[in-house]
Amino acid sequence: MKFRLKAKFKPRGDQPKTIKQLVNNLRQGVKNQVFLGVTGSGKTFTMANVIEKMQKPTLVISPNKTLAAQLYQEFKEFFPYNAVHYFVSYYDYYQPEAYIPQTDTYIEKDAKINEEIDRLRHSAVQDITTRKDIVVVASVSCIYNIGSPENYKNISLKITTGGENKERGEYNRKNLLSLLANLQYQRNDVFFKPGSFRVRGEVIEIYTITGKKILKIEFNKNKINKILEYEPNLKSHKLYQSYELFPAQFWVAPQDRINLAINNIKLELEERLKELKKQKRFLEAERLEQRTNYDLEMLKETGWCHGIENYSRHLEFRKPGQPPFSLIDYFRYFNRENFLIFIDESHISIPQIKAMSIQDKIRKQTLIDFGFRLPSAIDNRPLTFSEFEKRQSQTIYVSATPAKFEKEKSKNIIVEQLIRPTGLLEPKIEIKKTKNQIKDLIEEIKKEVEQKQRVLVLTITKRLAEEIADYLIERKIKTQYLHSEVKTLQRPEVLKNLREGKYDVLVGINLLREGIDLPEVSLIAILDADKEGFLRNETTLIQIMGRAARNINGRVLLYADKKTLSIKKAIKEINRRRKIQEEYNKKHKIKPKPIIKDIRDWEFSKKEGVVSEFWLVRDKKLLEKEMKAAASRLDFERAAEIRDLIKKIDKT
Repeated sequence: MKFRLKAKFKPRGDQPKTIKQLVNNLRQGVKNQVFLGVTGSGKTFTMANVIEKMQKPTLVISPNKTLAAQLYQEFKEFFPYNAVHYFVSYYDYYQPEAYIPQTDTYIEKDAKINEEIDRLRHSAVQDITTRKDIVVVASVSCIYNIGSPENYKNISLKITTGGENKERGEYNRKNLLSLLANLQYQRNDVFFKPGSFRVRGEVIEIYTITGKKILKIEFNKNKINKILEYEPNLKSHKLYQSYELFPAQFWVAPQDRINLAINNIKLELEERLKELKKQKRFLEAERLEQRTNYDLEMLKETGWCHGIENYSRHLEFRKPGQPPFSLIDYFRYFNRENFLIFIDESHISIPQIKAMSIQDKIRKQTLIDFGFRLPSAIDNRPLTFSEFEKRQSQTIYVSATPAKFEKEKSKNIIVEQLIRPTGLLEPKIEIKKTKNQIKDLIEEIKKEVEQKQRVLVLTITKRLAEEIADYLIERKIKTQYLHSEVKTLQRPEVLKNLREGKYDVLVGINLLREGIDLPEVSLIAILDADKEGFLRNETTLIQIMGRAARNINGRVLLYADKKTLSIKKAIKEINRRRKIQEEYNKKHKIKPKPIIKDIRDWEFSKKEGVVSEFWLVRDKKLLEKEMKAAASRLDFERAAEIRDLIKKIDKT
């Protein structure tokens, strides 16, 4: 299928010019270019138009899960007939495996996987293998190792009706059950869920890992007679002569290669044990031998073990130091490198991608040095930045504030989109002293609430965000906070509640910076605006101010006692853009109009639970786990923050 863009409107303002320039650059073979689009100018619609005109599989990388969720929803609406997917880290809670030598403290890996996100990840990867009309919206976690695309494709099970012919994918009942287990599908005749299968006489039912389909295989005299596919809770079904079933785990190796991989792991273990014993590190040697042999037994018996990703280099037969396989490699492998990449909010995404492999390496090396992992575990990692760059196809860096890196990488090929289709201008900016700033803020909030408008308040720390939210609630102002501890799939629901008026004020830090689409917000209040640093530099201030640019009455309050260099530069750039917009409106006799945007239902909210109370975004058990983990790694400040949060939950 081809990409078919569906929208109620046509490109307007700067959009036609921008679309034409971006597409022309791509067709001329430009590898890197910058798309500088101001907030509210319709960047996502412009990107969708570029995708439709280029007709190429597309990866959109976003700096966090909240923005990825918003982009995912928008692209789904623009491409209702095509494959649009959401690919982010699937952990609700994650404590990586670590060792602290100073206190001889081993911290076992502990995680709570969000099964819904896991299914979405599998759904995305499966469509990459089979479709060209695909858009995957991913967070920066897409550069982490997810296993070989070649293995993933080759190990998939091709099932056909007929007699026993394994080369053609025809299996008897016994063989099929064994192969399902090899694909890591779990037999469960009672609790039937995605990634499981059940047996009822001559019928085997398989709930695909994506959660979308159930496969029903009927046998007759030990031969496959029928292959039926149907959706959960629906009676209608499709009949197939053949069907391709993908693995239930990314970390699955072909059975004929498992034994070879196990032998290679044993050889590495022998060499490492010699090294450790030569260094007279007998405790480390004994620890490593016990742990590795246990994992090898599990691999031999089941083809899988906990922490299997630490053996990925052997399972994929990679050389030491050779890059892992990430989602980008799936795009490359199945599309012969003929695909597009958009890096959204690139000024944030690029630094994140640069830093990820460095921190991972430090933690892994400590585990290796003290006998918790084999040296090959170091190759289970995210891509380094240079490896990421080598894998990039044609790339468009999208940002309202592109950084020096993107400008240099694109050789200053910058396509600007400053004019909004609605004629809206950049917000007005006012600076106020910090003395009595909370008292003043409350008065300003009341003015906006009377006009049925919404307010965003930006703080410096999570704790301050929570305390201000509490303080406003006590004064009968409907308030919620939003930061990284709010669960992934519940963040869009919080934003939706703000738009609907269940809250009038949202207090946050970084999650309210980039890309959040909230036309009802007329006031942005930035506390401690003169505290120079990452959270109050020129780029950050421009991005925060942009949240008010979607409202006809949009304005920004900076609480600051001095005009820092960042404040001066940010105001100068906002005024430059505003002047261009005013001149365009005057020339074309345009009167600014408010943005009218439908309030969408977040499609996963029912599965996660709607946030109807302020503290329902909290899972007390997970918090207690995280508090203990923080204390064990001597991060007592973090542990204290979580303890205080648990106390608040207990009071509600």
